Amino acid sequence: MYFSDIIGQHEVIERLVKDAKAGTVPHALLFCGPEGVGKLQTAIAFARYLLCRDKGEETDSCGHCPSCVKMDKLVHPDLHFVFPVVNKSKTAGRSTISDDEIAVWRDFVLENRYFGFEDWMNAIDAENKQARIFVTESESITSKLALKSVEGGYKIVIVWHAEKMKAECANSLLKLLEEPPSGTVFMLVSDSPEQMLETIVSRTQRIDFKRIPSADIEATLTGPGYGMEPEAAGKIAHFSGGSWLKARKALRINAESEEFLDRFIQLMRLTYGRKLKDLKLWSEEIASGGREWQKRFLDYCQRMIRENFICNFHEPELNFMTDREEQFSTRFAPFVNERNIIGLMEVFTDAQRDIEQNVNSKMVFFDLTLKTIMLMKQ
Repeated sequence: MYFSDIIGQHEVIERLVKDAKAGTVPHALLFCGPEGVGKLQTAIAFARYLLCRDKGEETDSCGHCPSCVKMDKLVHPDLHFVFPVVNKSKTAGRSTISDDEIAVWRDFVLENRYFGFEDWMNAIDAENKQARIFVTESESITSKLALKSVEGGYKIVIVWHAEKMKAECANSLLKLLEEPPSGTVFMLVSDSPEQMLETIVSRTQRIDFKRIPSADIEATLTGPGYGMEPEAAGKIAHFSGGSWLKARKALRINAESEEFLDRFIQLMRLTYGRKLKDLKLWSEEIASGGREWQKRFLDYCQRMIRENFICNFHEPELNFMTDREEQFSTRFAPFVNERNIIGLMEVFTDAQRDIEQNVNSKMVFFDLTLKTIMLMKQ
């Protein structure tokens, strides 16, 4: 990951490069912001830049020095990762640490580049188990930083989802964060810094990441690797809300939108007609799909409800739908109004949460249809 691979975040990158060139890199940084805006990716690119041995006055890493070659596989000996894991240890007094999952982590990061917490949970088969950064991790970090830098430069620790540190772990790191060994840089990455200990936050220099500008997302989608038409890219950039993860999700939904639209239309017609027998069959058909597919369908349904509600304001520039979606919405939009919009969104949001928690999908979707029947008559 290079700075040039980061989507948006130009101000943050400019600031980090300026600090590096001036030799004023803080010993502890806290990268904060919404999920999917490139915080971890920027941390990795900055680590590469700090460790690069041939960057000169350039504003990005050289890509060919021995350090950059190691970073290509995330195996640089002076870069250490800390991230939430599920405790699989059966040894008393020792919890699972990041090093136990480091091979999986490296492959996952290199393959996915941008990803979310749930993606990582799926990668390590966490199921319903809670992933945390356990107290044993602090002992591992302290041990690593007690050694000299292998290549004579910086020693860097990237802590992803720092808010997942257990209190015992966070407290153990306080002294290390305040007075780290010479040449050490901590980069804490968090979607929810308010969940972190204030004593940890106060020992870091906070950098807030803004949502990615739509223009940058659109430029990426129309560029190499995607090659989308500007109009389609513009719609996805709008849906994304400044998150590249949401843009990627919208890409998947876009490919499935024809099928999802048919399912959505069927659901709305059957609920309006109160055809319980047919709704039961509909629920069973949806339940036969995989859970990830079901979650994407529920995402699509929520988007369609929002778009139809907005249709009632008769401001075309506020709507972002395909031609076929617009045709359906011309007659359907009046049924989504101020009396039921909140209820409808809650029903679909609750269903999505239940699916994520592995509730029986047949029950989830049939319950959704019954609640939608009541709401569509309002």
